[in-house]
Amino acid sequence: MNENFKSLVLTYKTAPVAVREQVSLNEAGVKQFLKFISEFTTATDVLVVSTCNRTEIYYNSEQDFTKEVFQGLRLVKGLDVDLSNYFQPLSGKEAVQHLFEVSLGLDAQVVGDLQISGQVKSAYQWTADENMAGPFLHRLLHTIFFVNKRVVQETAFRDGAASISYAAKELAEDLTSSHRDPKILVVGVGEIGQDVCLNLKESSLKNVTILNRSVDKAEKLATICGFQFGGLENLIAEIQKADVVISSVSGESPLINRDLLKEVSIISHKFFIDLSMPRSVEASVEEIHGAIVYNLDDIREKTNETVERRKAAIPHVQSIIQQAILEFEDWSKEMVVSPTIQKLKNTLEQIRKEEIARFLKNAKPEEAEKLEEMSRSLMQKILKYPVLQLKAACKRGDAESLTEVLHDLFNLERVEEKKH
Repeated sequence: MNENFKSLVLTYKTAPVAVREQVSLNEAGVKQFLKFISEFTTATDVLVVSTCNRTEIYYNSEQDFTKEVFQGLRLVKGLDVDLSNYFQPLSGKEAVQHLFEVSLGLDAQVVGDLQISGQVKSAYQWTADENMAGPFLHRLLHTIFFVNKRVVQETAFRDGAASISYAAKELAEDLTSSHRDPKILVVGVGEIGQDVCLNLKESSLKNVTILNRSVDKAEKLATICGFQFGGLENLIAEIQKADVVISSVSGESPLINRDLLKEVSIISHKFFIDLSMPRSVEASVEEIHGAIVYNLDDIREKTNETVERRKAAIPHVQSIIQQAILEFEDWSKEMVVSPTIQKLKNTLEQIRKEEIARFLKNAKPEEAEKLEEMSRSLMQKILKYPVLQLKAACKRGDAESLTEVLHDLFNLERVEEKKH
């Protein structure tokens, strides 16, 4: 494995939310940070993954650029704090293994988190945009994306909902599966309410209205998600229109109660999903004909079952990851000898051209064509065995000695210098 591949990792395990907020980077911040690393270090294959639960920096270099990374992060975020206590350094196989586990959701707060894979893809795109991705990172990320597909197809690791907000989204989809253009009302935009809306944004449910005491907060979230918004003074009217009401409003007494719903006509069914604690939908609401209430216990039962299924699938996922890492290691080792292989090809090609030039002076056109074809074929056959031996030596871990022999035997360094 490439021991020059390094990472600095800050996660929910190593830093409280107050610190994670300070170092969190959006797309513009990541790209500014990448530019800093490009200008002030010689690092290549740089990847910056930043979410609400982690900020992680990966790079390829013989030199340790921890000091410069922290300097750039402080500059971009306008910080004047010591970050070293919160970041864990990793290198080589350890760094590669960690990136696999992050990308697949093994290291997520909610095991099997569906969002993290997309967030890593975005981080990779931003790196590509800034021309900071080299062959190593390209190969590594595409290997990870392929493994992710295998995990989805071959295991139960990504099945079902494992977070309250995602479970609420799935439940709303299930309850309205027979509806044409179902109407969803989200009441309250605290942390859970925001997560519900962000999950709904990625769902098939598009007719969504957000209500909140502070209309500004509702408007801001609605703009991000492409939903409608309003204040709580519209609550009765919006409940009347909605097929599903998802409530996560904090308060000492339920916001949605029987008295409120006296003004609401329920023709068929109306579903209330209460994500609040204390509850924001009065239990007696279910006594109203056509009203069906789901509370946190109902949702948690659904998520607990999912978490157990996902945990049971972890050994299978880890087996797939280990297989992929072994294959990636073989490729990574071959990358070390690829310059030698290219030098050998160049050297033999130079010899071939020099010798062909001597014989072609007096050759007829048809003879010249045959000589060219024969010499190319001969060179390929001569190259085949040393290339295979070099690749086999990589797997054994003793490519260095064979590389030295080839350099001495064909004087590869001298040929390259002469060429340049």
